[in-house]
Amino acid sequence: MNPTEQDLVEVYRRLAPAEQATLLAFARFLAQQAGAPSEPAAAQEPLVIARPPQETVVGALKRLTATYPMLDKAKLLNETSGLVAQHVMQGRNLVEVINELEAVFSKAYAHYRTTRESS
Repeated sequence: MNPTEQDLVEVYRRLAPAEQATLLAFARFLAQQAGAPSEPAAAQEPLVIARPPQETVVGALKRLTATYPMLDKAKLLNETSGLVAQHVMQGRNLVEVINELEAVFSKAYAHYRTTRESS
């Protein structure tokens, strides 16, 4: 590895899982813009990140974003922001909202897998 690659690996290792996923997504975006071969056609597997016992809604979003780095977060924004608003503005139960956020990401991942396997 050259010094630049080594530096990049060191930076990556110091980041939290959510930020690692963001860095990887950005690197793939840059590679695609530069005409480098895109990611493999096979579906990526979600990362295993346990749900902490005292999780907040924002913490759940960060965890789910890190768990499913292959999903386009912009496509999930409408549904996830609506759930966050229900919790914050309407006082909806924290656990219910987190459970629904997990269901949203899980459903999006199932769709992602289906589209990858059919192509």
